[in-house]
Amino acid sequence: MQPPRERLVVTGRAGWMGMGRGAGRPALGFWPTLAFLLCSFPAASSSCKILKCNSEFWSATAGSHAPAADDAPEFCAALRTYALCTRRTARTCRGDLAYHSAVHGIEDLMSQHNCSKDGPTSQPHLRTLPPPGDSQERSDSPEICHYEKSFHNRAAAPNYTHCGLFGDPHLRTFTDRFQTCKVQGAWPLIDNNYLNVQVTNTPVLPGSAATATSKLTIIFKNFQECVDQKVYQAEMDELPAAFADGSKNGGDKHGANSLKITEKVSGQHVEIQAKYIGTTIVVRQVGRYLTFAVRMPEEVVNAVEDRDSQGLYLCLRGCPLNQQIDFQAFRAGAAEGPGVPQPPAASPAPPAPDTFPYETAVAKCKEKLPVEDLYYQACVFDLLTTGDVNFTLAAYYALEDVKMLHSNKDKLHLYARTREPPGRAGAAPGPPPAPWPLLATLLLLALLPTLPGAA
Repeated sequence: MQPPRERLVVTGRAGWMGMGRGAGRPALGFWPTLAFLLCSFPAASSSCKILKCNSEFWSATAGSHAPAADDAPEFCAALRTYALCTRRTARTCRGDLAYHSAVHGIEDLMSQHNCSKDGPTSQPHLRTLPPPGDSQERSDSPEICHYEKSFHNRAAAPNYTHCGLFGDPHLRTFTDRFQTCKVQGAWPLIDNNYLNVQVTNTPVLPGSAATATSKLTIIFKNFQECVDQKVYQAEMDELPAAFADGSKNGGDKHGANSLKITEKVSGQHVEIQAKYIGTTIVVRQVGRYLTFAVRMPEEVVNAVEDRDSQGLYLCLRGCPLNQQIDFQAFRAGAAEGPGVPQPPAASPAPPAPDTFPYETAVAKCKEKLPVEDLYYQACVFDLLTTGDVNFTLAAYYALEDVKMLHSNKDKLHLYARTREPPGRAGAAPGPPPAPWPLLATLLLLALLPTLPGAA
């Protein structure tokens, strides 16, 4: 646990968890809850870069307590850099609660430490990880923080499952169902006792129903003596190599190293290892959009307190029936030619002027995906509906992630697409309720008067 100090503590887009001397322990119980609410729903604008500003400031000041007199100039320089970053992203952050709380917080801190608005700024620096053998690399960390090691007292080894989301978007569930879905807006992929994953899908083309993942939020929940709560957020053109607070592991607990984030390819490929729950997550940016893949034990997949409430947990239940697209019928219609009528469900949007002819789409997908499985078919579908050749790579890398993460090598390739018959779709129809972000804001406004120092 980090000692209290006169600085903001950032968790995702939640802005200020505590600030100034008034932010004692009573406030700390509320702010993680608020952080969870705000991180679980989309921000006002996916192009708002307040997350980047928050992380850079945290990295520049991490490790220091309330700055001593000798450190005040450096602290003020970091605040001015932070303020400059917020000004640069002001236009795209209008209406973003985290942005506005950050702006007010900067003003308060500059006033507390007598910082001038004019003066030198500082270059943000990343936190340095401890060298091998340091306390966070301890081999004596609790056994409970190593999921696989804890199985030596059990009769059976863990059974691993895989879920992936890529392209326009195509979903492979934990039970190897393969679906193509509309799911525009924010949708939960995973929601269990250990972590939450939510994606936001936006239209690929103006006026089109074809969507792709533009934002991803992962919340690793606080777990015993292993990890503190950690938030990872990725957006288009921003694939961080650290959690939202600037750290790269699970915090300050004894088993903190059981949660680690590793950058495989800068700005393109990140891998998160959560050993305490036996889970590996792969996040990529391919072209403009994000892909997601996870390997998780069945025991963790099914660790939900109320299974009946998991209707929108897409990796477990799949997409609602009214959100599914019959992309094989669409592909068959495209192969017949533009004059052949297509089923309404197979046509999420009319082809854009720059989309590929069917023969060209087939040839491009065949180059990267020689096996004509569902990944190949998804590739063809995406080129026909978007005209973006990067979706070829999205399907290719999604299959590569399956090869790395799926425990059953006989199920790497799928050939029969799954579409739930009426009455079998596990999720409630329609998109998630829209009022939740508003409710989170109202909750904040209602509780602010009760916080220490709010008066």
